[in-house]
Amino acid sequence: MNVKKHINFTSMRKDFSELLLAANQDRRQPGKTDYSINDAVMSGFACMYFQDPSIKAFQERLQDERDMNNLTTMFGVKSIPGDSQLRNIIDALGSEVFRPVFKDVFMRMQRGKQLEQFQVFPDTYLAALDGSQYFYSENIKCDSCLTAEHKNGTVSYSHNVLMAALMCPGISQVIPLMPEEIRNTDGQEKQDCEVNAAKRLIPAMKKDHPRLKLIMVGDGIYSKQPMIEEVVDKEWSYIFVARPDDHAVMYRHLENVPMRQKTVVDGKNGKTHVYEWTNCVPLNGNKETVTVNYFRYKIVSTDKKGHEEITYRNYWVTDIEIGEDNIEQLVKCGRCRWKIENECFNTLKNQGYDLEHSYGHGERNLCFNFLLLTLIAFLFHQVLELTDKLYQAVREKMGSKRRMWETLRAYIQILIFNSWEHLLDFTLDPLKYNPVFTNAP
Repeated sequence: MNVKKHINFTSMRKDFSELLLAANQDRRQPGKTDYSINDAVMSGFACMYFQDPSIKAFQERLQDERDMNNLTTMFGVKSIPGDSQLRNIIDALGSEVFRPVFKDVFMRMQRGKQLEQFQVFPDTYLAALDGSQYFYSENIKCDSCLTAEHKNGTVSYSHNVLMAALMCPGISQVIPLMPEEIRNTDGQEKQDCEVNAAKRLIPAMKKDHPRLKLIMVGDGIYSKQPMIEEVVDKEWSYIFVARPDDHAVMYRHLENVPMRQKTVVDGKNGKTHVYEWTNCVPLNGNKETVTVNYFRYKIVSTDKKGHEEITYRNYWVTDIEIGEDNIEQLVKCGRCRWKIENECFNTLKNQGYDLEHSYGHGERNLCFNFLLLTLIAFLFHQVLELTDKLYQAVREKMGSKRRMWETLRAYIQILIFNSWEHLLDFTLDPLKYNPVFTNAP
């Protein structure tokens, strides 16, 4: 099968190693280190890539008495580090060394024109923001941990992350960008939060992708003037949820404003889609308030007896001028925000990636770096789902992702493959590698 060279796993993985080396030259004393940074990072990455939460057991299963193993052939690991060495090396790495990997994969998709299908308007893409917790403990903590005091008197410690991902209505895959960690920088004096993390993430995204035209989508915590101004300052657009209980002044103004309406009846499914909108509305009561364009949407479902019920309702603000020609697409974009929760966080937590699994807290960056390795593995898989015909064929043959990864993990425990592509090709048609079995009864 013809797999595009610049988007296949092997080329992406090799560039990962090269970017890692360029971003973080190994300054440890020669002769006093048994394992390179690449050996440690790629061993950890392989664990995330094959969705095996036990690093130690994963490495032991890959060890081979013949001085060859799949970590070497697929991930370029020259010497497999022990569990504690691996954690110590990854903990000491600055998390920014992983940023070029996200940019590299993104640029590969741009060059291969794979990103064009994600455009929601001409040359314009949708990026969703959302935060999530990925480490929690009532005992282990560091100065960077977020703290929470509970009613029963206990205190818990956690690390959260703010994620940004490209997505498009109708496409199940999402393309994660380099996230921003939500963590304290001055011990317990001041708690970090999702909004502050967004104020760091948005400029970083602009720096990584200066010419990319984006529409940022997010929930109600973003539909406030400072965040809107932050987005507009980067020459991007936004679609943020704006519920009545969060914007009392704006909704009082809307009571006296005529709304335009568009109704689409889906008789086959018994649903009526109602779109309403108006432009140039003050967001708040401040003298220097920004003006926004407001739209809302509801689905009215009718049962066989003719009873009507509103089964969905939501409200948004945007800087994009709204008209009859774009209102349906704007609603699709606004509703697309759920994909970062379902297709991204839910998948990472519940579909094999074990995002909330504790690989150790570390003293510096171990938690966040393991999250980044998990997210890069997820990114690689998303790209392969979109671009790699061989991967797609194996996925179709296996029927489910769970069965596919169980099969792949089983094969690499007993056989050594020259590359990831070799493993996929074998999985697709094992008999061509074992002709002795083709005539077996």
